[in-house]
Amino acid sequence: MRKLFYAVLAAGVIATPTMAKRPVSLDSAVFVERLGHTNDGRVERWIEPARQLKRGDRLVLVVEWQSVPDAKGFAVTSPIPRSIAFQDASSDAVEVSVDGGKSWGRLGELKATDGLGSRLATAEDVTHLRWRVNPDDARRGTGRVTYSAIVR
Repeated sequence: MRKLFYAVLAAGVIATPTMAKRPVSLDSAVFVERLGHTNDGRVERWIEPARQLKRGDRLVLVVEWQSVPDAKGFAVTSPIPRSIAFQDASSDAVEVSVDGGKSWGRLGELKATDGLGSRLATAEDVTHLRWRVNPDDARRGTGRVTYSAIVR
């Protein structure tokens, strides 16, 4: 289980900026969604920093970027470890890859190949995520992208 924990933590750390003319720094964090009951019986949800993970845990992964004020546009790319299954992203503008980062598109458009042939890719097939940061947002200097996943 310790290897799984470190693999998931590394997922955010490995996120890389591409196409940047100037330095872009990234910081990442992994959180686990927890459920509990309040004293009056309501279900309460919260997230807490990931310290220990187990199969079925719902994760929120956060990648924050910081660029210089005169930065041009760039992209942030993040691999998805095999130990987790991608669920959703904070932006509809996210591009996904289901072939290790060789080709990119949107879910619902990409095909995945398995033992039975070719089929429409699902969220569980995603191997990499990519967010494009346009020049206007890059000049703002900071931003954040998030995605959710489940521990396999």
